[in-house]
Amino acid sequence: MSVISKSQFKDIVELYDIKTTEDAHSAVKDIMSGILQATLDAELNVSLGYDKHDYQNKKTDNSRNGNYPKKVQSTFGDIELNVPRDRKGEHEPIIVKKGKKDVSGIQDRIISMYAKGMSTRDIHDHMQEIYGIEVSAETVSNPDYSSKKRDIKKAGN
Repeated sequence: MSVISKSQFKDIVELYDIKTTEDAHSAVKDIMSGILQATLDAELNVSLGYDKHDYQNKKTDNSRNGNYPKKVQSTFGDIELNVPRDRKGEHEPIIVKKGKKDVSGIQDRIISMYAKGMSTRDIHDHMQEIYGIEVSAETVSNPDYSSKKRDIKKAGN
């Protein structure tokens, strides 16, 4: 059972003007790109301990230092990402590790997790079990990370 309603799927089909399998692949690629980008941004938020522009809660001498472009391969084609970085170079991205160029496996897992409406704890456990990486529930529940899921849910309203 999917957490996305039929009307929400209809909205996605209309939004992306899906008429062919290639159109559907393009839509999924676009959605994956957004999810991966939001995850990368949320990871840096957690690593630094504060959200972008939230300097009142900054308790570190490290800070954001722009981003760099990265092209990764997915099941649906190449995805362009802007990987955020920190001034001290201490932040290590988890979802798309440095040097990693293929996100096909991660992509399939993320789609599965979001489609099933998994809790942040379940996503954490799943990422630890499958990839051996630690993604805290805080990272998963971060508004930047989970906004794409909310946007899809809101599309049916």
